[in-house]
Amino acid sequence: MSNSKKVVLLGHFGVGKTSLMRRFVENVFSEDYKVTLGVQIQKKVIELSGRKTLSMIIWDIEGNTTVKNTRSSYLLGTSGFIYVFDATRIDTFNELNEEIEFLQSQYPKSKIKTIANKIDMVNKKSLEDLLATKQIKCDYFTSAKTGEMVNDMFEALAKEIM
Repeated sequence: MSNSKKVVLLGHFGVGKTSLMRRFVENVFSEDYKVTLGVQIQKKVIELSGRKTLSMIIWDIEGNTTVKNTRSSYLLGTSGFIYVFDATRIDTFNELNEEIEFLQSQYPKSKIKTIANKIDMVNKKSLEDLLATKQIKCDYFTSAKTGEMVNDMFEALAKEIM
């Protein structure tokens, strides 16, 4: 029996939202950067425990400097948010806590994961120290390029929203 849930990828321009979605759904990575205009939607069916499956409807939303600038129609009915920031660009996570608080207040029933992407390009320990000083909680350190932790992150969210 399949259940269907909407998951939305959020974050600044160029943090790797499309790359994460493509790595998860198609297991591909491309160096070519193409700006997402509006929204791209892809679906992936995940097998969970037993014979349960979950149809993840993944919305990859154009990059925005703040979640408040995102069209609310894109966010309606979301079961899970994946807030992606670029591990190499501090400007993409400076306002992270405010962004997460906004999502929690507007969508209290939705699960939220924060993701540091492009972890293959930084020293993970240095990044963890920086996030700790800024009191930023990061759920997963991923690399769409190498595939590191991408499936784990999506599958963990799938279990939570099921």
